[in-house]
Amino acid sequence: MGKIVISENVSLDGVMEDPTGEGGFDRGGWFEQFMGEDRGAWAQAEYAEALGADALLLGRGSDAYFGARWNDATGDWPDRLNGLPKYVVSATLTEPAWRNSTVLHGDAAAEVAKLREQVAGEIVVYASRPLVQLLWERDLVDEVRLMVFPVVLGAGARVFGEFPGQKPVRLLETRTVGEGIALLRYEIVR
Repeated sequence: MGKIVISENVSLDGVMEDPTGEGGFDRGGWFEQFMGEDRGAWAQAEYAEALGADALLLGRGSDAYFGARWNDATGDWPDRLNGLPKYVVSATLTEPAWRNSTVLHGDAAAEVAKLREQVAGEIVVYASRPLVQLLWERDLVDEVRLMVFPVVLGAGARVFGEFPGQKPVRLLETRTVGEGIALLRYEIVR
């Protein structure tokens, strides 16, 4: 059975909204602004994660964003990401942007549950906040990996919005990436 892994870049207060500043959020662009000298270390950590992935799972918006940036990129990391099977959850999309992608139509939670049965390994979810919220609420998440950037934004869409109840997690790993980014890994306690 596959393992759904949420992997996000976030501010210290959990904001994931508009990291590149292209979305119009007045506090957007924090990713580059607070990356500092840590780009190489961050890229190495992300590449290592890609090497451990067996598939990627994305929402429609993230498929468009990543497809536009990675389809024509070359090198070890882009080649790995482009070669991975990708699954895009969307009720409206017919043609995914990122190559080597399949659209999952219908009930998103049911489709992801089926995918989890078909893929034996890590299914990594990048960005895709609405999808992350759905997976979280439906108890389909197995692990959460947060790259925490050294900034408190004070506003913005967070990885985990409001939902009923509580979800206990167990810390698996903490480490510094470069000089200022913290990687936190948690597994979901069932």
